[in-house]
Amino acid sequence: MARITKRVVDAAQPAARPFFIWDELLKGFGLVVFPSGVKSFVFQYRTKEGRTRRATIAKVGTLTPDKARDLAEAMAWEVRQGHDPLAAKRKHKDALTVAALLDLYMASPRYAEKAATTQAIGRGQIERHLKPLLGKRYAKDLTQDDVRWAYAAIRDGKTAARIKTRTRGLARVTGGVGAARYAMRLFRAAMAWAIAEGHLPANPCEGIAFGSDGKREAILSEDQYRRLFVALDKMERERRLRPAQADAVRLIALTGARRGEIAGLKWREVENGRLVLPPTRHKTGAKTGKPRIIALPAAGQEIIARQPAGGPDDFVFAPAKGSGPLELSKIWRAIREEAGLPETYGLHALRHSLASHLAVGGAEIAQIMAVLGHRQLSTAARYIHFADRARSALAERAAAPALAGMAAAKGAPIVDIVQLEDTR
Repeated sequence: MARITKRVVDAAQPAARPFFIWDELLKGFGLVVFPSGVKSFVFQYRTKEGRTRRATIAKVGTLTPDKARDLAEAMAWEVRQGHDPLAAKRKHKDALTVAALLDLYMASPRYAEKAATTQAIGRGQIERHLKPLLGKRYAKDLTQDDVRWAYAAIRDGKTAARIKTRTRGLARVTGGVGAARYAMRLFRAAMAWAIAEGHLPANPCEGIAFGSDGKREAILSEDQYRRLFVALDKMERERRLRPAQADAVRLIALTGARRGEIAGLKWREVENGRLVLPPTRHKTGAKTGKPRIIALPAAGQEIIARQPAGGPDDFVFAPAKGSGPLELSKIWRAIREEAGLPETYGLHALRHSLASHLAVGGAEIAQIMAVLGHRQLSTAARYIHFADRARSALAERAAAPALAGMAAAKGAPIVDIVQLEDTR
């Protein structure tokens, strides 16, 4: 026996059979020399059950003898505590990484219940934000600080990139607060699923608030609607928009349908003046198991009727190329600029506007839920609140002349009639 030092390691020469040199100070720490000339540091110990085990620490050359000794001492401490270092190492090796866990989640029946568009967005968030930041970590070792760090990294644009895709050619990943909230809420759901499936003992996202998206208050006025349709007509006439693109936006404005519901509309979903979307094609279908029915006004029926006919599985609004649904996000920016609409108005503003005007017109909450395909009462309730505010403003305006007369009767100066406040 000898104290294992660099000199001892260098002096050890291979023989016809493997042999060991054991350290004289640290019991179980040794050097094994193979006939091939390969040398490795090892640690041999006995478990509390009396079983002799030998762990390879590292090959000579990757660690110094002193560093190998430190690791052997750590293993010896574990053995004295009644643990088995090799068993712990194997358990850690078999532990799921975050990337592997997210892959399992995306392949699960739970994820398959989500709408197709929701699944696609989720896959993008996982592949472009969550995996690059957390994918190599062991899921069981994640802490709340790790989760907060990932949220901040997405928020601050650390995952921003330009990525080639099959359908759109180039995807621009920007990050930001909204993307960070969405990604981390998705991650929290994945971790909750992992706990239910027995993959994790606890959710590292538990108790962390990722902020609120706030309320979308973008509501088009009558003049803004006019400018929108004028812009669509002009851009189509000048061939800056294809007829399918312009008509798809027109139909969204007329029905309040979601972008994906119209962009991915197929001829089999058009029935007798209405659209009937199967549960897999709309946001709440996975939970309700029911189709979503969108009634078409006369103008909407005319839009459908003028599209080139196709087979049951062909898109109503045909894409320019490729087999995927019509792409509307990029052209919407050009339409919005042409119409002079605020930059904060996304395509969703057309849906939000229709619901708000329904509420102002006296529609009940159940009717709004039916038109928009909402499942939760609270989601549609905000439109009723908007209508109440608008009606209050109208009441103030209607009462203004009488209030002026009341003030004059009391000798107070007559004030100007109040204007209808901007409730948008």
